[in-house]
Amino acid sequence: MKMPWPKVKLGEVLRRSDEFAAICPDVEYRQITVKLWGKGVVLRCISKGTEISASKQLVARSGQFILSRIDARNGALGLVPADLDGAVVTNDFPVFNIDGKRLLALYLGWMCRTASFVEECMRSSEGTTNRVRLQEDKFLDCEIPLPPLAEQQRIVARIEELAAQIHEAQSLRQQAAEEAEALLASACAKLYEPKSDWHVKTVGEFCEPPQYGYTESATEVPVGPRFLRITDIQNGLVDWEQVPYCRCPNPQKYLLKPNDLVFARTGATTGKSFVIRDCPEAVFASYLIRLRVRDTVSVDYLYRYFQSPSYWAQIADQKKGTGQPNLNGSKLAKLKVPIAKPAAQLRIVAELDTLQTEVDRLKALQAETAAELDALLPSILDRAFKGEL
Repeated sequence: MKMPWPKVKLGEVLRRSDEFAAICPDVEYRQITVKLWGKGVVLRCISKGTEISASKQLVARSGQFILSRIDARNGALGLVPADLDGAVVTNDFPVFNIDGKRLLALYLGWMCRTASFVEECMRSSEGTTNRVRLQEDKFLDCEIPLPPLAEQQRIVARIEELAAQIHEAQSLRQQAAEEAEALLASACAKLYEPKSDWHVKTVGEFCEPPQYGYTESATEVPVGPRFLRITDIQNGLVDWEQVPYCRCPNPQKYLLKPNDLVFARTGATTGKSFVIRDCPEAVFASYLIRLRVRDTVSVDYLYRYFQSPSYWAQIADQKKGTGQPNLNGSKLAKLKVPIAKPAAQLRIVAELDTLQTEVDRLKALQAETAAELDALLPSILDRAFKGEL
């Protein structure tokens, strides 16, 4: 039977660093921060001395242990990486030298990512709402299991081996999802290549004039129709139960109907489209443009085209030379669409729908495995520091 590891107080193996740097006005300083939930110590910004209000700041050294007084209870702690050696931090980020004769830095670096270690930080934090701070004396009074250095080295090596395998599996999962999306885009590009009996028309030739949405503030109170915004369209879906309401005394002009197409006209999602199917009484917001098809083109055929590389290439051309990406009504009306014969339109939509179903199935499977992989490392760390790895 494995003998229990002795426990030591953190204050026995950690010593607060008191290395400060005097801040000079004309010198540039790397300032670091600590991300939540064990996500690491990272560069926050590079600032000139004139931009730093303090006359001196703590210096962080490679391999030191660092934490956030405010967010240690949320897992904001870790080891200073080699590439941030010599960076500076405020007093809200105390740094500690590690007694390397008793405690391996990497052993502590992995341990501080466990749920039990973060819980100790929570218990060591006090204060009123929004003013909770880690109490350093209480933190240093916490005990950790401390096996001999050789055992620490073995544990670290085993954790890193398993973490590398998890990372590889995650990378493969991401690669598979990207390849599935690339396959769909490739098929879409091929299917929309104009044939000899096709016609290329501008959107304005077969659609009603593009219409901008309604300007109003959203509210959770049901004072009028639902108010569809860009942010309500996620991954090609709308959860109408979560869409807010708005006051709209005369909604008829803006009411959405089945087969309406709406487009994001500004921001990071510029050009993203969505086709309305069944919906409650709803109007659309001003950062959306509505398009209604008049004739000759199936709405589904058109919507599928608006996912194609050819469409996005035109959107990219529209963005050139503008500081903020945007798509207005006149630009939308001038976009060119290859129009197939009606029977071919139905066939293209059916093929892409089938492929989309397969891609969605794969992505759902990948999401499930991603959740399983994400849960693996915390489980491994928990076992490792209980002596079960």
